[in-house]
Amino acid sequence: MMASWLRGLLVLAAFAAIGVSPAAAQTPSPTGAKVYIINLKDGAEVTSPFLVQFGLSGMGIAPAGVEKPNTGHHHLLIDTRMTDEQMKAPIPADDTHKHFGGGQTEAMVTLAPGKHTLQLLLADWTHIPHAPPVMSEPITITVK
Repeated sequence: MMASWLRGLLVLAAFAAIGVSPAAAQTPSPTGAKVYIINLKDGAEVTSPFLVQFGLSGMGIAPAGVEKPNTGHHHLLIDTRMTDEQMKAPIPADDTHKHFGGGQTEAMVTLAPGKHTLQLLLADWTHIPHAPPVMSEPITITVK
């Protein structure tokens, strides 16, 4: 079985081959869709590693690479924000942009001691944020 991230990359390569830009591929989000962190509140103190539970209303979850209307998969932004231009392209995969393309609804996160920001962002089957974006308010946590 092909990894979901690889399927997403192949989809993007197919877009490029036919001359379609990723921005043209943005998937609309339904009115009122919301994503939120269930178990942590702004100002929380945690010990690493810690659990982050992802909440979603008004949409469903589908793995990356699976195109299904009104669905997406979670990404956790850590200590970063995305520009308007970045919101029109596939979300990078690195230490500050965590992908949950398997359809996960929670994750154990390991961070160094100190203050950190967390924000959830839903993306479509190609890892591109929806239009308009379905993203949580950022929260600040302190890792002890």
